Amino acid sequence: MLTRTFTDHTVTPPPRRSRARKALVFGTAGLLAAAGVTTLAGTATAAGTLGAAAAEKGLYFGTAVAANHLGEAAYASTLNTEFNSVTPENEMKWDAVEPSRNSFSYGSADQIVSHAQSRGMKVRGHTLVWHSQLPGWVGGLGAADLRTAMNNHITQVMQHYKGKIHSWDVVNEAFQDGSSGARRSSPFQDKLGNGFIEEAFRTARTADPAAKLCYNDYNTDGVNAKSNAVYNLVKDFKARGVPIDCVGFQSHFNSASPVPSDYRANLQRFADLGVDVQITELDIEGSGTAQATSYTNVVNACLGVSRCTGITVWGVTDKYSWRASGTPLLFDGNYAKKAAYTAVLTALGGSGGGGGGGGGNAACTVTYSRTNDWSDRFNGQVTVTAGSAGITGWTTTVTVTSPQKVSTTWNGTPSWDSSGTVMTMKPNGNGSIAAGASTSFGFTVMKNGNSAAPVIGSCSAS
Repeated sequence: MLTRTFTDHTVTPPPRRSRARKALVFGTAGLLAAAGVTTLAGTATAAGTLGAAAAEKGLYFGTAVAANHLGEAAYASTLNTEFNSVTPENEMKWDAVEPSRNSFSYGSADQIVSHAQSRGMKVRGHTLVWHSQLPGWVGGLGAADLRTAMNNHITQVMQHYKGKIHSWDVVNEAFQDGSSGARRSSPFQDKLGNGFIEEAFRTARTADPAAKLCYNDYNTDGVNAKSNAVYNLVKDFKARGVPIDCVGFQSHFNSASPVPSDYRANLQRFADLGVDVQITELDIEGSGTAQATSYTNVVNACLGVSRCTGITVWGVTDKYSWRASGTPLLFDGNYAKKAAYTAVLTALGGSGGGGGGGGGNAACTVTYSRTNDWSDRFNGQVTVTAGSAGITGWTTTVTVTSPQKVSTTWNGTPSWDSSGTVMTMKPNGNGSIAAGASTSFGFTVMKNGNSAAPVIGSCSAS
């Protein structure tokens, strides 16, 4: 990350509003153990992790990840337990994946993507076209060569990760700070002109039609000249049919640039244009109650906008933050949960108390195992077990990774979301289970080139 210049805002906590949202299922981090067995409990108790609590609200809750920290046990454990979406911090930027022209190097980025997929996490792609972290050869190209190189870079990187990225930051930070609302000087702007952003988005849509295409920027969190310029760009794109699906708000805050009072309203005006909004690089310098309150305000703002689809904090732990001296994240340098963590979990409707069912509450757990594996398909089995009291019904979800498809099911009644990747399973004559007893259902997944394990949602009992 680069040093930011922040503008001053007045803080007024945005109101939290209830909303109706179709539940989207995102895999809770850490659910898929190395042995291939997943256990999730569903009780009257609120979710106990950020990812699980966000998923219950129809959101993802992600973090930026550095590949070179994945070997640190505490880092990986916190990542796996708490988050259900990841963004490579630097590993997908141009200098990392195409250091010399037409020579692509995906090793570190692949490591992050593989880690995420093996645990049912989603991945945000960051970033394709940006003025910073460019290898030297890019800036030396003439206009025609630069256009060819830009489109080739977008196409090659997106096709390499096709089907594995839920949202791409196609263009990053293309506008200046300050009151002008002007475009930032960059090789792309200076040599290709204002049309380079549109061209990048059109190329991206062709490269991976299923991925969400985002514009991402900082200091656009409130209504100001810069956010107005981005707003006008998106409005123009939507009016002319230029493909854009989402806008990312980086949301780097500190005492000089706190959460603006019009934060939620600003998110909403972009959503009203017909795009999703995502909080993409959240960190808030500070500590204690003040920091916790600011984090609460951000989460409540997202919850108040129906098209806010997820939140990503820019790092797992303070000690590796690009703003480490400001202690801006949810876990301190020893991976202890801070007051801000508790505030976020609470705002998402979760609870740090955890614990299983009891006292007469209906409860069940689910475990997953792969029972057969062939070159083109595999069979999975989910075992549903009642808690300390008997139950009369249960529901859980099975989420496969596109282009996988479930072809057959047994011992359950399935229904599907519009994507065809999320299966909700209910009983088929096997809903009543005595205390401590079990039933099971099974399914066949056609791999279609992807053998990743499915993500099993928590069990809801009645």
